[in-house]
Amino acid sequence: MADEATQLRKGVLELAALAMLAPAPMYGAQIISALAEIEGLAANSGTVYPMLTRLARTGRVAAAWEPSVRGGPPRKYYSITAKGRKALVAQTAAWRTLATAMNSILGDADDSQ
Repeated sequence: MADEATQLRKGVLELAALAMLAPAPMYGAQIISALAEIEGLAANSGTVYPMLTRLARTGRVAAAWEPSVRGGPPRKYYSITAKGRKALVAQTAAWRTLATAMNSILGDADDSQ
């Protein structure tokens, strides 16, 4: 069961990250922490940082180093780009369509056993 949940979660993490970055830039550890607070979306740095790199490489997010407010090491902040906002709108629509379809298929699948 854990493997199935992991595969499903990986499929939605990019959408989740884009949605989380829409209001304001965040650094990687903030994203990891925010995902951990949402049941079923927890992801480790080995998943999140490569995903952020992919999003940056494809132009959906921009990355910039900022000095730490508390005098620590600089942090790499990620912000959504115009291309990322377009992707967020498209992926959100696709997600809602898919979720509606799956909910109609699954119905009360939990009760079937």
